[in-house]
Amino acid sequence: MASLRQRTGPAGRRVWQVRIKKAGHPEMTGTFDLKTDAQRWAKQIESEMERGIFVSRAEAEATALERYAQEIAPHKKDRYHDTLRCQRLSKRPLARRSLASIKGADIAAFIRERQAGGLGANTIRLDLALLSHVFTVAVSAWGMESLGNPVQRVKGQRPKLPQGRDRRLVGDELSRLLSAAATYGGEIGPIITWAIATAMRRGEIAGMRWEHHDRKARVLLMPETKNGTPRRVPLSTAALAVLDALPRRLDGRVWGMRPDSISQAFERVCKAAGVEGLTFHACAMRPRPGSLRRAWRSCR
Repeated sequence: MASLRQRTGPAGRRVWQVRIKKAGHPEMTGTFDLKTDAQRWAKQIESEMERGIFVSRAEAEATALERYAQEIAPHKKDRYHDTLRCQRLSKRPLARRSLASIKGADIAAFIRERQAGGLGANTIRLDLALLSHVFTVAVSAWGMESLGNPVQRVKGQRPKLPQGRDRRLVGDELSRLLSAAATYGGEIGPIITWAIATAMRRGEIAGMRWEHHDRKARVLLMPETKNGTPRRVPLSTAALAVLDALPRRLDGRVWGMRPDSISQAFERVCKAAGVEGLTFHACAMRPRPGSLRRAWRSCR
């Protein structure tokens, strides 16, 4: 039999707490902002118990993001960043709520909270994509068939991505970058040169392995790219020179840096070189005709 009572929740809000006790089943509790939501949830749980199809959600709901990080993230393409995103989101107040109690209004509040914290539109959209997939997995694999996905109800409130920027290296910026990178040390200098010579993304660069390099054919095989299909990267003389100057790692990887480490080092090098508004991705994009030759000449 379900019992409902109203109490004061976090931040002084009045919430409804449901407690369900039925012989042969674990005690279930839930907290909701609206009494109608509490009654609907209690009716659903009691119905499942009576029909013999009830599966306890307590463990899965209490640790949804942690469970997702353990069971789902390791099998995704960008497993490293998905796991890291789960860890960061687990610290948010929303993560301490049961999945069944999270509504569209809670997701909208989460968006506003992230925007107020200064996060960029793309970061928030990636957070929402992960949260949405958590609900999808909970329905398809964790026995929560009746669970709704509140993230899908706030599509119109998601932050819009800014228009693409057309920033490129200009003037003597390349020579300043490479000079600052040499002072910084490590692999970032050769990586910058490699990115400009091949237009490869940071994730592709971080995933390079020596066995994928065909020196005779002057190509690099990328077995896994952003769109999921392999591709062959033609290597110029400048790109081959970078590889020829690198020591061979015992683990077979060409570089020892992760994608996020590349971005962090690049930002620091840009700051030291006095180059503003340039991302690593923009640096590696195909330059306008003639601009790359002028940039390389400025390095001499």
